[in-house]
Amino acid sequence: MAAPKKGRRAPANQGHPGRTLILVLIAMAALVGGMFSTGTLTPRLGIDLAGGTSFTLAAQNQPGKPNAINETNMNTAVSIMERRVNGLGVTEAEVQKQGSDHIIVNIPKGTDAKQARQQVGTTAQLAFRPVLTTTAGTKTPEPKPSPSQSGKNGKGSGEQATGKDSGKSASPSPSASSTAQGRAVTDALKKPSAPPSASGSTKPSAQPTPPAPGGADIPPALQKQLGALDCSTKQSRATAGEQAANAKPSDPVVACKDDGSQKYVLGPVGVEGTDVKDAKAVFDSQQGQGWIVQMDFTSGGGKKFADITGKLATKTPPQNQFAIVLDGAVVSDPRVSERLNGGNATISGGFTQQSAQDLGNMLSYGALPLSFKIDDETTVTAALGGEQLHAGLVAGAIGLALVVVYLVAYYRGLALVALASLLVSAILTYAIMTLLGPAIGFALNLPAVCGAIVAIGITADSFIVYFERIRDEIREGRTLRPAVERGWPRARRTILVSDFVSFLAAAVLFIVTVGKVQGFAFTLGLTTLLDVVVVFLFTKPLMTLLARRKFFSEGHSWSGLDPKRLGAKPPLRRRRTAPTQTKEA
Repeated sequence: MAAPKKGRRAPANQGHPGRTLILVLIAMAALVGGMFSTGTLTPRLGIDLAGGTSFTLAAQNQPGKPNAINETNMNTAVSIMERRVNGLGVTEAEVQKQGSDHIIVNIPKGTDAKQARQQVGTTAQLAFRPVLTTTAGTKTPEPKPSPSQSGKNGKGSGEQATGKDSGKSASPSPSASSTAQGRAVTDALKKPSAPPSASGSTKPSAQPTPPAPGGADIPPALQKQLGALDCSTKQSRATAGEQAANAKPSDPVVACKDDGSQKYVLGPVGVEGTDVKDAKAVFDSQQGQGWIVQMDFTSGGGKKFADITGKLATKTPPQNQFAIVLDGAVVSDPRVSERLNGGNATISGGFTQQSAQDLGNMLSYGALPLSFKIDDETTVTAALGGEQLHAGLVAGAIGLALVVVYLVAYYRGLALVALASLLVSAILTYAIMTLLGPAIGFALNLPAVCGAIVAIGITADSFIVYFERIRDEIREGRTLRPAVERGWPRARRTILVSDFVSFLAAAVLFIVTVGKVQGFAFTLGLTTLLDVVVVFLFTKPLMTLLARRKFFSEGHSWSGLDPKRLGAKPPLRRRRTAPTQTKEA
């Protein structure tokens, strides 16, 4: 029998440590390069560190609902406001109930406070009302009815509501409702049976003749209010919005466009905001409509929406429009060209990404079970948080220094491996938290800083577990290179179990808590995952390479792996050679 060939064979699981280290360095360089390319060199700070804006909202009873302020409705309002904050791309904001009828919303610095106030601080009573007539937003001292001059009344809105199953049009047909801002693209507008000049409908709800510029069948009192209303000032818009929001759903109202450009006479509420199940902004690349807003209604809301759009589709501008009213102000007034069935609809026409997202957020999170008013709005300073952060960083630095002293005194040369691993973990953590600010709106607050400091101990613990496994193998009489490879599987299991428990605790804490505690849980979970990455892809390959160096392999007294210092027993080494001699014999 031929003798087996003698040759060198790398220890099991050794792999290519140099390639792994290069991969980690490339990842670090990419993350740091991303920081410089985006111009974001520091993490985004939370409200306790950077300051911000605080709103105090007071709940109010609605007409006909004297007992609406209760714990269930308040909790529902808090939940909806949290979703609206997330819809703005804001994180680390605090939405919490205070007492029985107040809600406090704290938004970190760097967020558009005006936009937050409009979407988060509004009372958010959402409704869909049919448009009876509309005109310019300025005050009209004396109406001039003239069949040949209609102003705004003769034009449709630049926005249009269509069903998701509406057909596509290669070239939009001209119609009276087309504008430079948005054009009709549904099959209903191309039907010859629906000319723009008249509806020809015999339904009782349809108007027998085209509406006059002042609006058909509008009570004189409402016409007088419309003429006297001036939407060009913020105060007048707020007054008109409050009156419209407090009106009964069955009463027609006078309202302003949210930007003051138009004023309306609106019919009774056709669809409540609570009937909207979901709404989102989507970019339409197939039909070329640009940014659109897709709405999904509840089963009952879908039937109501189909009924009101069926009636509006038979009318002429502006009475073929419905107004989306938020807190008594019209945020959108799309026109309708067909009955929209199926419980869904699409609003298109001249949207930018921001305006489409704003409207989607209002539709999704607009219907609160209570009315609120802003009792107080204050600017939060970061002085106290800055002092606490300084004290926390000093404490963290002292703790880190003590850890370094202990590592050097006990592990000597191995302390260099631990410190290098800690440095890599710190760079990765800082770069990722910095990039998460503009990416998902992550903000670093005081609890998050505490989570990062706690993670130092978790990461150092992983190194210690691995080092002790290697030293145990040396105590049993093995040399360094096989000790590094044989100690790794046992250390790996311990590290994974420990990190899994830490990550599970962080995940549960993140799910069941809100506000600042979530910052602590998120940072703890992130650093725990990075600990696994650093130990597997940096610490282990680095130890494999150092085991080939004479300083460590021969057990220098300052390497931390001296067999004599560790109490290795030579008889164990003699027993290792016996099987080899037996095989040779």
